[in-house]
Parts: sequence; structure tokens; C-alpha cells
Amino acid sequence: MKNATPRTHKGGQAAEIAATYNEFKEFEGRRYTGMKIGRSHKWYYDRGEWKEKKITPEEWEINYAVKKRRAGRAPEGSGVPVGTEYHWYILAHQNVTKLNANDYSTSMTGVKFKLAHKRAGREKWSATPRAQRKRLIKILQDMIEHLEQQGQEEARKPAAEKVAPPQKPPAAGRHLKPRRAKAAEMAA
Repeated sequence: MKNATPRTHKGGQAAEIAATYNEFKEFEGRRYTGMKIGRSHKWYYDRGEWKEKKITPEEWEINYAVKKRRAGRAPEGSGVPVGTEYHWYILAHQNVTKLNANDYSTSMTGVKFKLAHKRAGREKWSATPRAQRKRLIKILQDMIEHLEQQGQEEARKPAAEKVAPPQKPPAAGRHLKPRRAKAAEMAA
């Protein structure tokens, strides 16, 4: 790893990000490397192509491909090697407003979960397709459990509180079990 140079962040804190990226960290009893829980990235997406195909009256199959670019610069020597791949699963709200016959404004808010990664220069993913499917099933079961709990909490609220629908979709991480939600809130 190359020598890291201190980098100043908002609030005047100096940190050797490149050095800390590869250090072992712990979350819920598990060790990991990479970005610290609570930190964030900001990306710009090039002009991409979003394709959708109607499957049922309420279901669409989507495909989106684009290059994303970091808003700032990665600290020298930080991050995974070029060629590393990831498989993410995204659960999101997409809110759309028709502006005219051909234009819509759109925003997406949600969470993404890493199902697997493939290290640069390696042929195998970190998890088999079966293990990835098992992880995804667990994620979706947790989502269902959380939504059911929200429904029960909503049913206990007085009628006056139920009248106005929420203005925004729930923040990322709100659907997670409490231990994960706390970490997600720290990241927000």
C-alpha cells in the first residue's frame, strides 16, 4: 500500500483514510475491511440508459447501465484494486412526477445490500449463487417482518395521525431490524 497523506475533512478533522480503509474493523461481532460504518460516498452518474418492460399491469422489468464517477477524489492507495466486482441488491422507492408529454422528474431512495464480491484477478465470487440467493431471501424476510411491524404500529395510532400520508419515503435503513437500523441511521 502506498503511503497515505493526511486529508482534511469538513469540521477540520485530519485522517489517514487510505491507511484506515484496509484496517480490520468490527460490526456486530464480525470483522470487515473497507469504509467505516457511518461514512458515505457521493457519486455522479453519466448519461445512462434505463430500459423497462411491462410484465403485468403493476410490474415492470428494469435494466439500467451507466458509469458512475466519484464526486471527489479517492485518497491515494485506498479502496479495492481496479477490476474488483460487486453484486448488490437494491430495495428502493422510485418517486416520479410527469412534467409534460415526454419528461418526468424521478428520485430514488432506498438501501442496497452486498450479496457478493469478486476480487480483481480472481475467477470466483465470494459467495456461490445458492449462498447469494439464501442471503437475498433473508433480506426480503427481514423487510417483510419490518413492514408488518410498521403496519401493527400504524394500526395502534389514533385516527387523526393516520390522515396525512408521509411526504417522503422512509429513510434508508428504516426497514431493517433494530441493530442494523441503528448503524444505517449513523450513516445517514
